[in-house]
Amino acid sequence: MNKLLKLLQQNKILISDGAWGTMLQSGGLKPGDCAEEWNVSHPEVIRSIADSYIQAGADIILTNSFGGSPLKLAGYGFAERAEELNFAAASVSRKAADDRVLVFASVGPTGQFLEPIGNITELEMIENFKIQIKALAKGGADAILIETMSDLSEAVCAVKATREVCDLPVAVSMTFERGARGYRTMMGVSIPDAVEQFSLINVDVIGTNCGNGIEQVVEIVTELRQNTDKYLIAQPNAGLPKLVEGETVFDQSAETMAEFIPDLIRAGANIIGGCCGTGPDHIKAMAKIVAEYQTGAF
Repeated sequence: MNKLLKLLQQNKILISDGAWGTMLQSGGLKPGDCAEEWNVSHPEVIRSIADSYIQAGADIILTNSFGGSPLKLAGYGFAERAEELNFAAASVSRKAADDRVLVFASVGPTGQFLEPIGNITELEMIENFKIQIKALAKGGADAILIETMSDLSEAVCAVKATREVCDLPVAVSMTFERGARGYRTMMGVSIPDAVEQFSLINVDVIGTNCGNGIEQVVEIVTELRQNTDKYLIAQPNAGLPKLVEGETVFDQSAETMAEFIPDLIRAGANIIGGCCGTGPDHIKAMAKIVAEYQTGAF
């Protein structure tokens, strides 16, 4: 049995890592640079980010491959390097993880729309993801994390691509926003609709990331749990974004986020981590609370 599923079946609450974008920027990534190209040109920076999250107590680290699909890389002129860059992404995280922690291969949206809204066919979208995901699996990933999705059809294409190229567990994380009709993605996908579709195609882990602070994510996970008994992943931002002097800032402290971890566990989360604005300090604080829960402290 896959190590991830074995741990989850043992009722382990797993800690995933936090944001990579801000860490890359701290390491010197400039606006307009291709983050995935750094897997080849700056592997020491990628390794240091992975190491920092492992030291903070993460059970799961991601790969630096969020924008690694050929369709996304085309914007940098790197579409033909998709296999190389994704294999490198998984390899760096795998070396950092060794056998100590798990590696989730990050697969983000392409930025393109399927027909009839856009001009990408379903087959083209699946083939696009197959190139990325095959390389990530070959590089040593333990599971595929299809994250920050708002289009249900695109997410389904990524799942289908995964099933065609490897037998790794699949997690899908959608970004929901609260509106007059409750929580829905930017494309109008409701939580029940997402759960129904992902259950039909046997996704192993369902969840949410980005777009919300931990208070809102507790509400989303609560609704997810009301609609499914599948394993759930939750990766909130460090609060809601604020515009400060022209820059987007996430200012929720590690301590404040950690206060909500018991609520997130009670809501039904099985894997807990962070998204925009979170760093090793946030993950360390979360891991401390989860460790206390696992030992029966609350």
